[in-house]
Amino acid sequence: MEIVESTHVGAYGFIIRNDQIALIRKARGGYKGLLDIPGGGIEHNETPVEALKRELMEEAGVTVKHYELLCATSRTFQWQMEEDVIEDLHHIGILYKVDVLEDTVREEADGLDSNGCQYYDIHQLSSSQITPFALEGLKQLGYSIR
Repeated sequence: MEIVESTHVGAYGFIIRNDQIALIRKARGGYKGLLDIPGGGIEHNETPVEALKRELMEEAGVTVKHYELLCATSRTFQWQMEEDVIEDLHHIGILYKVDVLEDTVREEADGLDSNGCQYYDIHQLSSSQITPFALEGLKQLGYSIR
């Protein structure tokens, strides 16, 4: 079994309205099947805010109107990337609280990371349903997740 170390740095946005949060269902990667905040990798020569705006448009179909830095965090974990390959991933996230222009989000899959985005009642979420970054950001925002 081969272990591959890698680092992923991304920008992610918390879109919250009336205790409802926009979340995507992860289509691939170490968080496959979990609910996550929309966002993703910062491309070469792109600022975190540029990545945030691009990723939220790609995954949720929304335009960022206002953003506020929430926190930066990281997590290291291993997952089965391929049959003979385990990825030891250092995932670094820059988390933002955002306001968007649209009232709805794109519910269709983006063909890449997201199996669609929709609003969820924050008080109905459990920690086993969401990614660690989503859980940490919600705690930073004052929500208690069971």
